[in-house]
Amino acid sequence: MAENEKEEYIEVDGHKIKKTTPSEEPVKQQPTGAPGLEPANSSSNIKLVIGVVSGKGGVGKSLVTSLTASLLQKSGIKTAILDADVTGPSIPKMFGLKRSGGVAEDNGEEMLPGVTESGIKIMSLNLLMPGETDPVIWRGPVIAGVVKQFWTDVQWGDVDVMLVDMPPGTGDVPLTVFQSLPVDSIVVVTTPQELVSMIVEKALNMAAMMNIDVCGVVENMSYIMCPHCGKPIYPFGEKENDAGAIRRGIDVVGKLPLDPSISALADKGEIEGYETQDLELLVSAINDMLDRK
Repeated sequence: MAENEKEEYIEVDGHKIKKTTPSEEPVKQQPTGAPGLEPANSSSNIKLVIGVVSGKGGVGKSLVTSLTASLLQKSGIKTAILDADVTGPSIPKMFGLKRSGGVAEDNGEEMLPGVTESGIKIMSLNLLMPGETDPVIWRGPVIAGVVKQFWTDVQWGDVDVMLVDMPPGTGDVPLTVFQSLPVDSIVVVTTPQELVSMIVEKALNMAAMMNIDVCGVVENMSYIMCPHCGKPIYPFGEKENDAGAIRRGIDVVGKLPLDPSISALADKGEIEGYETQDLELLVSAINDMLDRK
């Protein structure tokens, strides 16, 4: 326990629970947000770092990350993905990558990212594991340490935009990313249900506490295109915008449909083949940030 802290206890249902509270001595706060505390690899030149987050799982962060990276790369922007979802890394499969990248020849302690057909650079734990279905049974601090290493020990080269696909929630890994990487902004992924919107606001609150800007909200599973009449159907109810985003004055920068062809391409490792205009506002916002760097 630090010298500037003291032990206190609270009682809950007759049980004593220890808590730690700061003493009157002021505590020096570590800086958070950009610029990051950890230097990038000496062989890396990364202009813009954007986190893709949500308050809960299953909303499609990896899908939004993959589609956004594909659109950026196709437009001539050098793009990379740091897969920080260590225990649930789906990025490599969506791009058809297996045990790619490897150890750098000039420095055996550093790593090289895998590269997709269109040139997107990717680092994910699944590219290093013997089998893609091998589980990662590690505690939070170990996982957070791996994410740091993906930033400091990978030779990324020249990258215009790095997207960081984060695990759900506001735990160890998002905190590590926000405190250790120079995150310029985040994209928040949600689905059009009030329950999800409420939970996503936790991610927005965390970003505000860490002084990280929010690029916008992407609403996944927003609608279905009727195969007969070609009009959109809203399975979760039609809303003009995400309620949580409106309350915060945050732009909705994309609405993705429930589209079986997306799943088919992702399963085949051909996500780069999906064409969409639903993320044009997000790509435009990222371009604007890149121009200001």
